[in-house]
Amino acid sequence: MSQIIRFCALLFVGVGRCVATQDGAAWTSVEGYGTKFHVDAEGTGDATVQPKSKVTVHATGTVKETLKKFWSTKDPGQRPFEYVAGVGNVITGWDQGVLGMKVGEIRTIEIPSDEGYGARGFPAWGIPANAGLVFQIRVLEIKTQQQREL
Repeated sequence: MSQIIRFCALLFVGVGRCVATQDGAAWTSVEGYGTKFHVDAEGTGDATVQPKSKVTVHATGTVKETLKKFWSTKDPGQRPFEYVAGVGNVITGWDQGVLGMKVGEIRTIEIPSDEGYGARGFPAWGIPANAGLVFQIRVLEIKTQQQREL
C-alpha cells in the first residue's frame, strides 16, 4: 500500500490527481489477468474501448518499484498515442486494462511484469527486468472498427 500512496503523491505533483483507498477496494482486477485498475475519473457517452477500436490516449508510464517516470504523451515534443485495442499491438496489461474505458475516462492501471516487458525489461526507457508498471491513461477518442472502415 505504501507504494500506491507514494505513486499517488508522484501523480498528484506530476499529473494532477490520484485516488487510493487504504483497503484497496477501489482497484478492479482484469478478469484472467494480473493487471488491475482504478477509475480516477468517469468517462462520458455510450462508446467504450472494444477489441479492434482505434483509440487515442494521453498516457504516463512509471516503473512501479522505483516510481521513475519513463514516458508521457504530455512531455514536450510528445503527442497523444494512437493504437488499435485488444489485438496485441501494445503490452498485454495495457491492452486489457484499457478495454471498457469511455471517452474522458482516466484510469490508473497497475501491470505486473509478465504482462508488461517481463524478464527482458525495456532498457532504452529505463525499465529494468521484471519491473511492474503503472500507467495513468486518459481516453481522448474511440473509433470502432466500423467507423474506421467508412
